[in-house]
Amino acid sequence: MFRCPRPTLILGAELERFHGDELKLGKLKVVRRQLLQRYEHQPFVSCLAGLYGCQWRRYQRARAQPGECCCSKVECGSFGLLILTFFLSFLFLYFWSEAQNDYDDFDWFNFGTLGFWFPWSLVLLVVAASLFTYIALLLVLAVCLLSEGQRLYLHWSHKTGIVVTLAFSVTATAILSDLWSKEWKTLLLSLQVTAPFLHVAAVALMAILSWPIALHFFRMNKKVRQVAVLGLYLSVLFFLYLVPLGMYSPCIKEAGTLGPAPTLIGHRGAPMLAPENTVMSFEKAVEAGGEGLETDVTISYDGVPFLMHDSTLRRTTNVAELFPNRTHLDASMFTWAELQLLNAGNWFLSRDPFGTVSTLSEADCFQAQNQSIPSLAQFLELAARSGRLVLFDLRRPPYGHPYSQTYINTTLQVVQAHINSSQFFPVMIVPSGAVAASEDRELVQAVDPKLQQTSGEKASIQELTDSHITRLNLHYSTMSQQQISYVTQATDGHRVLCDFILLLVEQPQGSDKRKGKEKGEGEGYGAQTWEKKISTSQRTSNLYVISQPWLYTLAWCAGAQSVTTNSIHILSNINKPLFLMTPEEYSLMWILTDAVSAFLIIAVFIFHWWRERGLPFWSGSRQTHENGPYSKFRTELSDVWSISSVNVRPDLRSTPSSPSTPHLPTITEE
Repeated sequence: MFRCPRPTLILGAELERFHGDELKLGKLKVVRRQLLQRYEHQPFVSCLAGLYGCQWRRYQRARAQPGECCCSKVECGSFGLLILTFFLSFLFLYFWSEAQNDYDDFDWFNFGTLGFWFPWSLVLLVVAASLFTYIALLLVLAVCLLSEGQRLYLHWSHKTGIVVTLAFSVTATAILSDLWSKEWKTLLLSLQVTAPFLHVAAVALMAILSWPIALHFFRMNKKVRQVAVLGLYLSVLFFLYLVPLGMYSPCIKEAGTLGPAPTLIGHRGAPMLAPENTVMSFEKAVEAGGEGLETDVTISYDGVPFLMHDSTLRRTTNVAELFPNRTHLDASMFTWAELQLLNAGNWFLSRDPFGTVSTLSEADCFQAQNQSIPSLAQFLELAARSGRLVLFDLRRPPYGHPYSQTYINTTLQVVQAHINSSQFFPVMIVPSGAVAASEDRELVQAVDPKLQQTSGEKASIQELTDSHITRLNLHYSTMSQQQISYVTQATDGHRVLCDFILLLVEQPQGSDKRKGKEKGEGEGYGAQTWEKKISTSQRTSNLYVISQPWLYTLAWCAGAQSVTTNSIHILSNINKPLFLMTPEEYSLMWILTDAVSAFLIIAVFIFHWWRERGLPFWSGSRQTHENGPYSKFRTELSDVWSISSVNVRPDLRSTPSSPSTPHLPTITEE
């Protein structure tokens, strides 16, 4: 009798076979893991992917297949947003860093608005720099991953950071543009100095980007994408190559055409070294090499002209301690006896507006904390002793003040009592917004015709002559080289000396340092300048407030001859414009930059073409090879096998065309 096999035996055989296949598969997994460790051990790529997308393990990341996009649509949008955020954050950082010249004004504006002191400008700069650095690092990681042929995946936390940075940059730029729009003019001025160097940096960046662009260009299988990518890249590159044709910088000058260094006038003395508008501040300005002193004058309730910039006493005195109920009163509503009770130095040590208190000696700190409000008479006596130029802004007291109608006469009496008009030509600034401005100027002209008056508004030479204005005191952002040239051109046959606010007929004492600098650039210009008398037909201008070396360099190259500054101790040590070069030197720098970058870019594209030429032709979504499907990708660091999954093909039969060697399971990436 025929007997069927026992089911248990058949089941046992199947299970044994199944366990054998499972064992083989387990061994293949071990082999795969060993291959990954042997051939895919790339700490650099792992670090890049981990920092960019938190993909620290190999199986979490994937390579961009030749002919495919480097990322999904979502990740492509994230990458585009990253690029946009990079440029906007860079724009704000550059805008704010170039605005350092006016940080003091920004902080005191916030003090007046909020009622307490805080260095908001520095905090804003640190935040902007930190966010830009973060975005720049993300962009560098993305470019490096693209250079490695990796698909981009940005972690959600970085996406949040990009959105926060973008919102901060846009909001801060919009608010500052609304409240402080003149700083955009500062940015445009800075480009006249930094543009040649920004051009070199931009071309260098394009040369670096040529590596990932060339890599993906030769791996694209669609001509449309290739043309779009290469066309965009070459358009930007050629634009950068041609930018210098339309670039203008006053610091690119022919040899021997640079004029003398601008005269330095201390803005309220030396406010970085001592409390502003104090005797100590003006003494520090003289010691630091300042050739002029600028201040602000108002008149007390009992008719004593004194120095004070603000309309109130809150910022620079301890009025809140002595007169807590009068902190919002105009400074001119206090008597001179009351003003003498106030301390005008402690605020400087406690708030440290310029971050320079730590550089002061113990003796200077002791002197600073005991400063009081000086009178105009004290200021003029100090200027006369040191032989310095004088410029002061005369502020009208409010209506109802006992001297609101006679403040000019009272101030002129003090000026005439302390300055010999045969030696000095002091300048007074009559408030341009006052209704009776023209009458005030006529009064000054009638009392002392030798006093040179100034205006804060530009006008024609005829209008300036009719108003007895011989000096213009202009914000630096309103002055270009063409306007300086217009103001300083000769009138009635005289060459105008730009920016001298108050001139000594005799050479002032202690000017050897600056005179030596002027001789070095202007062929003995120093003594001749100081001895030249100013006729009533001459028109000059002063630029205020210039405290940053790059702005001083720009003013020097543009032809300005005097500037009002907070940093006399810094600018007086500048012996040559920082970014000065001849047209020939700049042309050489331009040509070398373009030539070297073009050579490197062409070399990179040729290298990638040569390297990718050895890859098999791409057909469909898989590559074919005599040994089976595979994906082999070359990078600039190493040629490695990419493995992401295992296909086991048992029982392969040999064919006449195949070798007689046994077939091994093939490991492929799908």
